[in-house]
Amino acid sequence: MKRLNNKIALITGAASGIGLAAARLFLDEGASLVLVDRNDAALSKAAADLDAPDRVMSVTGDVSVEDDVRRYVDAAVQRFGRIDVFFNNAGIEGKIAPLIEQDVAEFDKVIAVNLRGVFLGLKYVLKEMVAQGSGSVINTSSVAGLRGFANLSPYVASKHAEIGLTRSAAVEVAAAGVRVNSIHPSPIETPMMRSIEGALGADNPEAVKAQFVAGIPLGRYGEPVDVARLALFLASDDASFITGGQYTVDGGMVAA
Repeated sequence: MKRLNNKIALITGAASGIGLAAARLFLDEGASLVLVDRNDAALSKAAADLDAPDRVMSVTGDVSVEDDVRRYVDAAVQRFGRIDVFFNNAGIEGKIAPLIEQDVAEFDKVIAVNLRGVFLGLKYVLKEMVAQGSGSVINTSSVAGLRGFANLSPYVASKHAEIGLTRSAAVEVAAAGVRVNSIHPSPIETPMMRSIEGALGADNPEAVKAQFVAGIPLGRYGEPVDVARLALFLASDDASFITGGQYTVDGGMVAA
């Protein structure tokens, strides 16, 4: 039997990278999907490429805006009746610079998407899951939520804070049969890493990538599907006794 058969999965940051990989995998595993992203053109293309209009809907929205979050949750419930899986995945890297060169506006922008966006998603999705007495939430943090990285202080701060939200939410909703976990990818082959590599080494981004790879014992960046597979496990009934945890998908990076 497919692992998400007849489940309804809501995915933010769904137009590319990890979110899109999860959408493909979840769809193959039997789920119907609600895809959310602020890039309308990319989101429309992603939904069209999945080629399952009876099982896929898309909602353009900014996860940091409360009205948009309320709207995407309402749209999911109106279309499918419930939300079984919430992949709370949208995030941005922000400005790549030493802490003393970071702008307050840039800091606020990162916190708005990576932390307030996660908080708002939890606030509105958990209300539905608690009412139905079931559900699984997977928050996408990062290895940067578990250790420090130079030149990424706003991003690192947001991803550390996400762990606190995950643990607190997990405790609050466990009695209702709802699970909340966070996942922590290493560098993954996504546009975000291309941006970071370019910012850290405009003249030689491949050298920056090589430095990151040198810190990963398995000797490569992850692929988006590597992260999607972990999210699938946590979304599925195979993880029915797992909540409040932090799970790395990092090629051994945190262990090194």
